[in-house]
Amino acid sequence: MGNLRSVAKALEHVAREVAPQVQVRVTADPAVLAAADRIVVPGQGAMPDCMAELNARGLREAVIKAADEKPFLGICIGLQMLFEHSEEGDVPGLGIFSGRVRRFPAEETSAKGLKVPHMGWNEVQQAEPHPLWNGIADGSRFYFVHSYYVEPAGPELIAGSTTYGIPFTSAVARDNIVAVQFHPEKSAQAGLRLLGNFMCWNP
Repeated sequence: MGNLRSVAKALEHVAREVAPQVQVRVTADPAVLAAADRIVVPGQGAMPDCMAELNARGLREAVIKAADEKPFLGICIGLQMLFEHSEEGDVPGLGIFSGRVRRFPAEETSAKGLKVPHMGWNEVQQAEPHPLWNGIADGSRFYFVHSYYVEPAGPELIAGSTTYGIPFTSAVARDNIVAVQFHPEKSAQAGLRLLGNFMCWNP
């Protein structure tokens, strides 16, 4: 779901600098996921379509297992799918994290002259130090395209937050998992630094 090639190209670019031995592969093969050292799950579009694709390709259990065992980076819907339920299509997610995915409230955004989807550059406030943020200044700007945001059940998951009409969680982290609502592959130097941090991260 989405432009997988742009994510792969960004990872390949970063790998040349920080981990030249790394091979980046785009795959829908559960066996390749099982053999990989670390996993990046990007996604764009609608959550119901994304979950249907995971199930149809036999990837649901492979992604859950990868998130349990390996350094794991979720991007956009790759973040949202980690939670229990989404208002978009009223579908269940993978349930790895407690919480839900909600649509931006129209009364909050329209009253402030904001459009949904939230599209463009916005600041990310870092909740606490994390290897994901190494070398990235607090308040750095990243590129967003989304109409829904995650609402974790508790604050302990929150690694970053952003304001668009309302404050919302834009990054989460726990153990070997990090996930972001923005698109680091479209976020210039800060985004490339984040991808490099993930490549070098050994939780």
